[in-house]
Amino acid sequence: MDYKAIIERNRENYLESLFEVIRQKSISAENDGIEECAELVAEKMSEAGVGHVEVIRGAHHPVVYGEHIVSEDAMTLLIYGHYDVQPPDPVEEWDSEPFEPVIRNGRIYARGVGDNKGQFMAQILAFRTYMEAHGNTPINIKFIIEGEEEIGSRNLGPFIHKYKDKLKADLVYTSDGPMLSNGHPYILLGVRGMLYVELNAEGSVFDNHSGNKGNIARNPVWELVHLLGTMKDADGRILIDGFYDEVKPPTDLEKELLMQLPFDLEEIRKEIGDDSLEMTKEEYYQKLCFEPVLNISGLVSGYGGEGAKTIIPSTAKLKLDMRLVMDQDPERIYELLEAHVEKHAPGVKMKRIGMMHPSRTSAEHPYIEPLRRAVEKGFGKKAYIQPSMGGSLPDAVWTKILGAPSVVVPYANADEANHSPNENLIVENFYNGIKSTCMVIDALNEL
Repeated sequence: MDYKAIIERNRENYLESLFEVIRQKSISAENDGIEECAELVAEKMSEAGVGHVEVIRGAHHPVVYGEHIVSEDAMTLLIYGHYDVQPPDPVEEWDSEPFEPVIRNGRIYARGVGDNKGQFMAQILAFRTYMEAHGNTPINIKFIIEGEEEIGSRNLGPFIHKYKDKLKADLVYTSDGPMLSNGHPYILLGVRGMLYVELNAEGSVFDNHSGNKGNIARNPVWELVHLLGTMKDADGRILIDGFYDEVKPPTDLEKELLMQLPFDLEEIRKEIGDDSLEMTKEEYYQKLCFEPVLNISGLVSGYGGEGAKTIIPSTAKLKLDMRLVMDQDPERIYELLEAHVEKHAPGVKMKRIGMMHPSRTSAEHPYIEPLRRAVEKGFGKKAYIQPSMGGSLPDAVWTKILGAPSVVVPYANADEANHSPNENLIVENFYNGIKSTCMVIDALNEL
């Protein structure tokens, strides 16, 4: 079936549907426009021909659910996305209004266009395209578009527990995040988990003069600095007792898949802004996919303005985020960190900010290769398979709660600038994403 012809015929209409959804603010951190956006997404789903659509409310931002059931015996594909977006700040760094999409040089610029509205709308419009082409789908298709991903999907796990029977599926398909830097698509089979914590140290009840009270008043910054020194060695190995005990090593097939991925050191240096980076392909993907991370994401204390202010700060705050790999449990890692802090800096107080479990679907699953070929046809470029992405998404809710294999297939360009000013999506990626989803439905039907 020539899906491309149908997409071309509806090109302007599809683009305007996306623009409508983008124009509707949906900032989850500020609860701005969330209700209105959920209703709009439900409307777009219904317009696409999804038979049953509902907005489910509860102790969470509204979840938009849709289903098209052709047979109880047919396989079921569950498509996941999120309609919430990051705040647009700093607004002054945008070249155009964040919530008024514009096209410049073949790219759509707007908050949420890549993360994640352009990607889940490509899937909804793929359903519409498929229905126009065939009059029906050969498999059952369900949609779940949530509104809390940008604040950690804190209620998604309980939601899936509650609606497990409704959401039952043979495969979960997510389009989120960026493609490879060379513009090629890839199938991600998992994600790293995450644990985010805050550590607070206190000295005196107020700041002191560093001359008058130096050597006398306690400096809480040093307490945190010394604590950090006990957490990692010079080679970057994490020194928290038991931290690596549950790390699952990669299989031979997963190692083989890594070596098939493209690798351009110069391009990676540009992406991260560090010309000094020296790393082989094997080292790069091993560290990105299969090794945990302990990162200092913030250290705040004292005076940071112009000139000098000679004080001994009264408080210091440290933010740590840990990216965890299979089979590390963020709950257990938190307990290990708690014990480490108690041993080395018992006065420091810990607070857990957020967590996600790691997740990985087997590279040997029979769905994987047909999906790769389908996406390859959709984008007209070689598609790769990567066992895990470096970042964290709520993927374990599918593999561990729903018990279904899960794949992530990004449709956005590598330089989408998600979470940053001038977030963008290459226009053709949007249309290729629609075509790819149609190809995926065909591939699953053939299985």
